Amino acid sequence: MKLTLGFSPCPNDTFIFDALIHHKIDTEGLDFEVVFDDVETLNQKAMKGELDITKLSFHAFAYVADKYALLDSGSALGFGVGPLVICADESLVHSEQLKMENSPLRIGIPGKLTTANFLLGIAFPNVRNKQVMVFSEIEDALLNKEIDLGLIIHENRFTYQDKGLHKILDLGSHWEELTGCAIPLGGIVINRSLDYEIQLKVNRLIRKSVEFAFENPKSGIDFISSHAQAMEEAVMYKHIELYVNQYSIDLGTEGRKAIDILFEMAHEKGIIPEITKDLYVTK
Repeated sequence: MKLTLGFSPCPNDTFIFDALIHHKIDTEGLDFEVVFDDVETLNQKAMKGELDITKLSFHAFAYVADKYALLDSGSALGFGVGPLVICADESLVHSEQLKMENSPLRIGIPGKLTTANFLLGIAFPNVRNKQVMVFSEIEDALLNKEIDLGLIIHENRFTYQDKGLHKILDLGSHWEELTGCAIPLGGIVINRSLDYEIQLKVNRLIRKSVEFAFENPKSGIDFISSHAQAMEEAVMYKHIELYVNQYSIDLGTEGRKAIDILFEMAHEKGIIPEITKDLYVTK
């Protein structure tokens, strides 16, 4: 049986899925047709129900929970891994403009349905002049003065300082102070129309793929490097260490708690609709 599988070319995703898609583990009769896209594009495809299995932001998941259920394996949660608000003009680091009603500051964001944008709304509700951009283009847009602020994710956490850019706030740290929970960034969801036994099998296989990657961290180096935008190996593995952890093997009680709090807070603030479906593929 062949299933479509969407994930990003970022090192954390290629690290997780290498063993699965290259049959380094027994896939129990399943094959996967891989679709590589940035997370916001995957979010939009999920809105249309295009893929059987896909990575998406937890913010977007709130809008597709009727179509998809969350797997326990493959998610990106953690401490110290949140998106950053950055700027090129150092005077903005402590500027009161961020708090002004209808702040005039222009900010580049990696997508309206990203968890990063949700966290931005919690920290800076008055910053509304948002421009959606491909995440990898935000730093250059700042340097070219096309925007005043940038909301960065993924490997850009490790490169912005080298370009002379400045951090205003780590939104992950802000979330952790508010809730005491790991920050839920992205998850792996599966189409509810698939047979329940297939859903459980996919969850089991992704867990095995993550476990294989941890046990053989260099096994997928060629695959990871080929999609990592000429990133140095040390930076790739720093990226992986931040975003792939015990929550990627299994959400567990604490992971589910963090996700539930995220959705409760978002619903209370009117950011997402009420979710009536059970979020998870239950065992």
